[in-house]
Amino acid sequence: MRKVIAGLFHSVDGVVEAPNLFQFDSFDDELGEEMGVIMGEIGTVLMGRVGYSEWAGYWPNASQDLDFAAFINGVQKFVASETLEPSGITWTNASLIESDFLDFVRELKAGEGSDICAMGGISLVRQLVFAGLMDELTLITHPVIAGTGRHLFEPGDPTTRLELIRARTTSKGNVVQVYRRLAQHS
Repeated sequence: MRKVIAGLFHSVDGVVEAPNLFQFDSFDDELGEEMGVIMGEIGTVLMGRVGYSEWAGYWPNASQDLDFAAFINGVQKFVASETLEPSGITWTNASLIESDFLDFVRELKAGEGSDICAMGGISLVRQLVFAGLMDELTLITHPVIAGTGRHLFEPGDPTTRLELIRARTTSKGNVVQVYRRLAQHS
């Protein structure tokens, strides 16, 4: 069985939207190493419509000398969208999910292969966490208060118990925290 994971950059005040606006001066070599290890374990990426649209417009044209560009352009990508058509998915190795998103992930997860990672989609990560399909959630906290932007979790979300399985602080003060969901008791 494959593992479903996600990694999100976020600020001390919990903002996960547009981390490029606040992470630039705190990215360090140790964080780069962490990202390299994670990328090495991923065989499939899940994306939402907005993330796909933004990334497909940027990464195919980025320097392939960048580790992330080489990774994201080469990896198998599945896009969850109710508004895109299959013909609108033009990025190499990308396909539209044309069935129920959670059922699709359950089928992927049941198969053989490397990790499945949700990227470029806050709502996808939320769906996977609350459906009990997320095996590991990595939160990379940058030492900054962003002030504005979407949070991963919102008031009114169901109580969901997590277990910290690994944590590391980098030289520039980033905290990498890896959680897994605890089994829910009734």
